[in-house]
Amino acid sequence: MTGPILVTGAGGVGKTTVSAALGVAAAQAGYQTLVLTVDPAKRLATALGLDELHNTPTANKTLPTLWAAMLDSEASWDQIARSHAPPDAADRLVNSEFFHAITRHFPASQSYAAAEAMAQYLDERRWDVIIVDTPPASGGIEFFTAPTELTNLVGGRLFRWLTGGAIPGRRELFNVAARPALRIVDIALGSDLLERVGAFLFDLRTTYDGLRTRSQEIEKYFRKSTTIVVTTSDPAPVTEAARFFKELPLVARPPAAVVFNRTLPTAWEKAEIPADTTRPLARNLALWAREARRQETVRDEFAARYRTKIVSIGWKPTAPTDLESLAALIDETGLLTDLID
Repeated sequence: MTGPILVTGAGGVGKTTVSAALGVAAAQAGYQTLVLTVDPAKRLATALGLDELHNTPTANKTLPTLWAAMLDSEASWDQIARSHAPPDAADRLVNSEFFHAITRHFPASQSYAAAEAMAQYLDERRWDVIIVDTPPASGGIEFFTAPTELTNLVGGRLFRWLTGGAIPGRRELFNVAARPALRIVDIALGSDLLERVGAFLFDLRTTYDGLRTRSQEIEKYFRKSTTIVVTTSDPAPVTEAARFFKELPLVARPPAAVVFNRTLPTAWEKAEIPADTTRPLARNLALWAREARRQETVRDEFAARYRTKIVSIGWKPTAPTDLESLAALIDETGLLTDLID
């Protein structure tokens, strides 16, 4: 059993494709492998041999060591409520419009649900390798900070003030004192909104102890994980990739490698231009040569500044559409050997 491999980075850099490719390569190497992803493109689900991904892991029919699951954030939050709240409170939460609003609009909602799902599958110990395609929110760093953010939200001062914190019998106190007062205000307003909000906050507060404990367990998994940062050579993704070297050591180990995706071949830098080439085509070739040099400079400077392993995945004219083409992306780099004990 190896620790989780967390594939992170800004949106649009090919992170999901790299996650799938790592998963296929690990499965072909004989490891029982689970790829947990957020929202794969249809072609990628098809390439994994899974026309439809589900919230529960599904095995690939032609490669039985490969499993995949797609995070269903809403279903995951229902499970989180049932895991951390008493049964009666959990029933009210999963049917509460306020609960669904919070889970949809809390900034780190999807990231926490993904982290909780990762921890659940690690607890099961069914797979040798679990690869998590992390949500891209906040450049990917939010996945690592979500447990603390959620615990701070539910256990924060505002909630403690509204629900009475750890005062024994606070719900009974609410029913006797606060609820009738809110009901009077609701009658004046012509609705039962305040009373329902108060009751909801009490139910949500019951999840705090469970969420705090689970968040600590997730953070332990983070500290055992291997993180791969995916980027392209464009300025914005490179800036996001650099954030992981500053912020990740606060909650997990530093990145093990940075994957520069869609790189141009270095051979293009010195490509010879035939004498009979037209001027527009010659100029176009010169521009591509300059871009190839720029990309190599970006990679060299990043490696020198952060002293990290750099892996390049070359630009492909077509996206991977099957298991073999996915595995080939990683086989060319040797990255899998570095990641798995």
